[in-house]
Amino acid sequence: MASPKKNKKSSSKGKKLLTPWSSLNFLQRAWRVVWVCGLTIWLYTFFIVFLYKFINPPLTPLMVQRFFQQMKEPDRSIHFERDYVKLEDISPNLITAVIYSEDGLFQYHHGFDVKQLKLSYLENKQGKRTRGGSTISMQTAKNAFLPHKRIVIRKAVEAYFTQLIEWMWGKQRIMEVYLNIIEFGDGIYGCEAAAQHYFGHSAAELSKREAAQLAVCLPNPLKFNPEKHGNYFTRQTSVVLGRMNSWGKVDIYKPREQLSKKYQNQEGLGKFIIWAIRGGKDK
Repeated sequence: MASPKKNKKSSSKGKKLLTPWSSLNFLQRAWRVVWVCGLTIWLYTFFIVFLYKFINPPLTPLMVQRFFQQMKEPDRSIHFERDYVKLEDISPNLITAVIYSEDGLFQYHHGFDVKQLKLSYLENKQGKRTRGGSTISMQTAKNAFLPHKRIVIRKAVEAYFTQLIEWMWGKQRIMEVYLNIIEFGDGIYGCEAAAQHYFGHSAAELSKREAAQLAVCLPNPLKFNPEKHGNYFTRQTSVVLGRMNSWGKVDIYKPREQLSKKYQNQEGLGKFIIWAIRGGKDK
């Protein structure tokens, strides 16, 4: 049974929350604005992530960003191609190619590949060329919800959205959204539009080589595409094709508990943050 003192404390807190605005001093008003805004933003993020579990994003921040870039640059035509398709209507070759190219541990981790994050962190700290540490989950969160601007706070928000989609969507939905909104060229979004634009057929009919070519576009889709066959692009396509032939097809529908136990226990983001705060030193 609660003590009278505790009841008095809880009731006084409740009264403070319901205190009329006109009765609050400056600091109390500022605090109320902060927590109301924070709560509103938090509820909005939950709502939008939950909504996108069932419907496809009508537009993404990157699509809007690219549109204004196209308008500003006179030598650049305004171009927009996009066509959403379900995961089962996407060739398993493309799913396999993007996993082997972008995120080999996609089915095992909980949103973050800590090994790659560590390597990226160390290279950046040493002033070397930064390796990509983003997983497919992180790229999906970034593309679906955030503008492409290199600011520190964006990475924190990206991590937050990454955890939300991992929790609410699951791997299959993450892959479906990723392949439907990712950029494959200037004004070309999603694998269906890319397959039609570059190869003249649907994403369901992509061959291994075509899938590998599209996967190689992803790190820099404005520079690399199947229409421009430079030496680097050709080499990277061969690398992805080699992995596909050697390692076999990825089964995106396979339950996590049936996957190889070698990578089942991936470290969480929290461990990486602690490791980074220590200056990159392990115990």
